[in-house]
Amino acid sequence: MRIAVPAETDPGEARVAATPETVKKYLALGAQVAVQSQAGAKSGIPDADYVAAGAVIAEDAMSVVADADIILRVRRPHPKSLAGAKRGAVVLAIADPYDQAEALQHVAETGVLLFAMELMPRITRAQVMDVLSSQANLAGYRAVIDAAAEFGRAFPMMMTAAGTVPAAKLFIMGVGVAGLQAIATARRLGAIVTATDVRPATKEQVVSLGAKFIAVEDDEFKQAETAGGYAKEMSAAYQEKQKALTASHIAKQDVVITTALIPGRKAPVLITEAMVASMRPGSVIIDLAVERGGNCELSKPGEVVTSENGVKIVGHLNVAGRLAATASALYARNLFAFAETLIDKSAKAVAINWDDELVKATLLTKDGGLAHPNFQTAA
Repeated sequence: MRIAVPAETDPGEARVAATPETVKKYLALGAQVAVQSQAGAKSGIPDADYVAAGAVIAEDAMSVVADADIILRVRRPHPKSLAGAKRGAVVLAIADPYDQAEALQHVAETGVLLFAMELMPRITRAQVMDVLSSQANLAGYRAVIDAAAEFGRAFPMMMTAAGTVPAAKLFIMGVGVAGLQAIATARRLGAIVTATDVRPATKEQVVSLGAKFIAVEDDEFKQAETAGGYAKEMSAAYQEKQKALTASHIAKQDVVITTALIPGRKAPVLITEAMVASMRPGSVIIDLAVERGGNCELSKPGEVVTSENGVKIVGHLNVAGRLAATASALYARNLFAFAETLIDKSAKAVAINWDDELVKATLLTKDGGLAHPNFQTAA
């Protein structure tokens, strides 16, 4: 059984899909591990560390995937990067499948079995495989650090001989994994934190972290969560009421961090141009949803822009990847936990249980076509 770890081809991707720690775990399962040269360089992992863990180094993408039974990636591979891969090889990656039917079909035509890690069901046995949570946790932390770097003032209240410095006011919009970590980090840095979310269950979590919850708590709000724990898209009427409440609140804030995403949908606009105009010069907005269109009307993917009234709007891409070493360590563990379920330990070979709910939820391509029912329709 051969496991391949190619280098990522996206120039903005610093993460890697395996670390020396997980290489050792794969070897313990009876696998051979091949890592493309410099695959871990941007995460601070030199080739020598992989060799010390027991991996072999392959010089190029074609040689690393040749004869591989399992291919580990961060992002969905371009079909060209699968040249030389055998039919039936398992590919584990963050596949970004929504609105990508054509790209998925091209991958399917290579004959690989592509599994989308972000489609992992949120059930107890799959918690250790939850890449969305592991990466969002880091994104929430980094969002606050980026905000502190862009904000021209200190976060905590400081009492000095020269006078008192007031604490910064920080507002988190969207209290998922990223939002909760942002609250905790901002509180540790001494900010006064408020937060909002459309899911009622988050109120208790926000309060438990020492922040104040802000929301229109009507009947629709009480039903605003799916069985899987995700946010539902709210009605236009509710959005208008919530917008009025948050507009008055945003005008008083120093930092706003937005994290609102709905799987498969364009990110909802939470901060309008008028709201930005109401904020004080020097305020900062961190938009963690910029890759799906952005929660702020003025966000630009990959850029830090300044509004006419002096508000900085930060639209960094791949925020978790800005902490590449830590993000890679967690992501690699997520992958190993899932890969382990696809391997027969006694036979030391890939043995997929097609009836496993994890397989059914994440398998995108099989036998040259799209296997996932949600994306067959899109094709």
